[in-house]
Amino acid sequence: MNPLAAIGRATLLFLAATGAVVAFALQALASGLSGRLYWRQLGRQMLEMGYFSLPVVGLTAIFTGMVLALQSYTGFARFEAQEAIPTIVVLSMTRELGPVLAGLMVAGRVGAAIAAELGTMRVTEQIDALSTLATDPLRYLVFPRLLAATLMLPLLVLVADVIGVMGGWLVSVYKLGFGPIEFVNRSFEHLETEDVVSGLVKAAVFGFIVALMGCYQGYRSRGGAQGVGAATTRAVVSASILILVANYVVTELFFSR
Repeated sequence: MNPLAAIGRATLLFLAATGAVVAFALQALASGLSGRLYWRQLGRQMLEMGYFSLPVVGLTAIFTGMVLALQSYTGFARFEAQEAIPTIVVLSMTRELGPVLAGLMVAGRVGAAIAAELGTMRVTEQIDALSTLATDPLRYLVFPRLLAATLMLPLLVLVADVIGVMGGWLVSVYKLGFGPIEFVNRSFEHLETEDVVSGLVKAAVFGFIVALMGCYQGYRSRGGAQGVGAATTRAVVSASILILVANYVVTELFFSR
């Protein structure tokens, strides 16, 4: 009944969970960097996280770019500033919407799949069998997923940026009356290298977060099928929240001046 005790209890639980995730990440990185890399596992995870995630990321990006152009036009027309629409579309996609939306889509698709796969392996004692066979589960199961997600999400975001700008180009040219060459020229007029680099750095951070939370929740799942389902839910929710938090932190680092 003491509110201060409840706050203290929640704070201690949060700190304990944060420490457990950080310790798990450090153990996985140390284990993966200290021994041989399982290239087949890495290739399979890169294919799963990169190539097979392209449809959902591409669809999200193209419709985001189209809606962004349309909404910008309806707002900027009040101030006779329609010529700024290409700049708004390309900056919004490269800086924020491309990385964040791609990260959230991958969290829903890949993060859930990782948690379900590792959770099933945990409750069926396959992870214990790997340890019995002198194979480090962190090196074999966790590190390739962390590395694959960190490498592939920037590539996905780069493709999403191009597709999103193309969506804005389609709406601007065929509905809003922009010239096709004019839209392209205005898009690159104010685009700087830092805008693209910041988005790619965000994507790498988001990819690591998605894989980390999926692996952590799946690796520590207990209680059979119900525990695997709960771990999958926790993986997606925690990864999505951490993506939004990390988005602010990285944005602050790049554009705080």
